[in-house]
Amino acid sequence: MAPRSSRVTSADVAREAGVSRATVSFVLNNTQHQKITDATRQRVLAAASKLGYAPSPAARTLRYGRTDVVLGLLPDWPLGHAVGNLIQELTLAFAKRNLTFVVHSSIRGARSLSEIWKALTPAAVLTFEPFSDSDAAAMRSAGIEVIVALYDSSGLGAEASVTSANMIGAVQARHLAASHRHLGYAYPDDERVAVFARPRLDGVRAVCAELGLPDPDVRTVPLSPGAAAAAIEAWLAADSPVTGICAFNDEVAMTVLAGLRQLGLEAPRDMAVIGVDDSPAAALACPPLTTVVEDLPAVAELYADTVMAALDETQVSGSSYKPQVRLEVRESA
Repeated sequence: MAPRSSRVTSADVAREAGVSRATVSFVLNNTQHQKITDATRQRVLAAASKLGYAPSPAARTLRYGRTDVVLGLLPDWPLGHAVGNLIQELTLAFAKRNLTFVVHSSIRGARSLSEIWKALTPAAVLTFEPFSDSDAAAMRSAGIEVIVALYDSSGLGAEASVTSANMIGAVQARHLAASHRHLGYAYPDDERVAVFARPRLDGVRAVCAELGLPDPDVRTVPLSPGAAAAAIEAWLAADSPVTGICAFNDEVAMTVLAGLRQLGLEAPRDMAVIGVDDSPAAALACPPLTTVVEDLPAVAELYADTVMAALDETQVSGSSYKPQVRLEVRESA
């Protein structure tokens, strides 16, 4: 006789709870419009928990016509603090909707996109970079929803994403413009993050123009104290010395702080510096770094709502999304 499977079934849960299998199904699937008392519902949930019941992925796929996996395709972005936080928030946002978020980074040498989606058979693909029309067509013909979330002028949430990035630069510039008349922008030397850097710089430029200040003096600052020191010397040697620096992110900002120390200068006495992301090291910098923080949970909710709407064949509008950023003021500015 073949050994009995050790997997707990809905029938086991029904016997433990003293109810029918149909009732177990209604409770565990949260089926609407069923007259099930709260006491019965709690008894079923307690039995499922006690027995360690987990629904069959195959059965779920047959029932709903799809898996619960959302495949997130990340471009070849540096996986730093901000991107890590975005992935965490997306994971939580999809989990609240009973979906599993799986991330694939499009770094060189990774498996091809077609291999990935065929292996996972996701319900939806959330991509942050364009891919070929043939890939998109193949996924859609397989019943996979394709959601494009670009951080530029097109795609899901594009207006919100660009507006948020503009707002980050604007908050930096307004804070510094209160006491500095010529601002500089410390631009990253990693072209992979240009999709974020350009709109942030645009936000700084817009505020400078609005307030009648000179256009920001933009200099690329590699993550090297020596390179930062050279940029600082150039900023201070300008006809109108630059004394306030909006940095692309906290890493670039802390590099500027290191360059100041190398020159025997101090922030904010000789040059004020403000970063972005409020990374854990920002509060430990010397001096502690003033930084701008984006509301990533709201961004994640926007994307998760859009994926759910596509799966449910309903409409969702990002027009209600209001990008929010806050300023964490510390000693550097």
